[in-house]
Amino acid sequence: MALTDDRKDTTTRRIAARGVRRMTRPDAASRGRGGQRFLLIGLVLASVYSLFPVWWLVVAATKDRTGLYQSTGLWFSGWHLWDNVRQLFTYEDGIFLRWTANSLLYAGVGSLGGTLIALATGYGLARFDFPGRNAVFACVVGSFLIPIALLTLPLYLLFSAIGMVDTPWAMLIPCLINPFSVYLAKVYTEAVVPFELLEAARIDGAGELRIFFSIVLRMMTTGGATVFLLAFVNTWNAFFLPLTVLRGEENWTLNLGLYNWSGKRLESGVDLTSLVLTGALLSILPMAIMMVAMRRYWRTGVTLGALK
Repeated sequence: MALTDDRKDTTTRRIAARGVRRMTRPDAASRGRGGQRFLLIGLVLASVYSLFPVWWLVVAATKDRTGLYQSTGLWFSGWHLWDNVRQLFTYEDGIFLRWTANSLLYAGVGSLGGTLIALATGYGLARFDFPGRNAVFACVVGSFLIPIALLTLPLYLLFSAIGMVDTPWAMLIPCLINPFSVYLAKVYTEAVVPFELLEAARIDGAGELRIFFSIVLRMMTTGGATVFLLAFVNTWNAFFLPLTVLRGEENWTLNLGLYNWSGKRLESGVDLTSLVLTGALLSILPMAIMMVAMRRYWRTGVTLGALK
């Protein structure tokens, strides 16, 4: 034993002479601070990456045609925003305002009707037992995995056969059916609508329609707001469907109208780049207002869907 202790002492002295230190486990506070710094750096980079195109659009909308092509794209060159807005609202007898009204009609009315249908369908799938319910839900899940671009041509052929091409109904009807909204509504119904409450309402003599409109809809306010917001953004940003089913300028959406203006430079030599950029900047405002007004409902609903 004494020999072994002498060898340990000799080894310890040699390690100390070489300046070698033992590795120690970092404390939890140090690891936490390192992870927070890494997360903060990632969030800052993601924010810069996301806001960079918005900053460029804001700067470009304040320039006239000369400043747009002869100055740097990341900083201001004069202030012509109000002139660009005035030209935008008066060009072609204010067709931009008509396109904005069309987009609000398609996105607002279509999303509102689609939200009501989705909530009713999700409630039915979650709280009613009927033959083939699992098959119906499987079809719902499978259908929202299909890209909307693949459905554009079948929708055009269908609306062409029944005479709805180039009418507002060609945009409103597809907005009423959204399988992903049905899925979200089903998930939310399972989380917030208990069976006991429905049974109590039925015992009291309430009909199914009264239960849905008086009880279920009030309990699904957060989920309905989330479904409406996602549907509104999706319809507002739609491009391939209106490009296919809308022909006349009076029925165009805002995105389709701005796209047409951007192509006039190649077709007729008229440069409307300043108006297109200003219109693109103004087209962000409705979605920004909607997101700010409903962010509490959106954040709560998306968090619940992620947990489920």
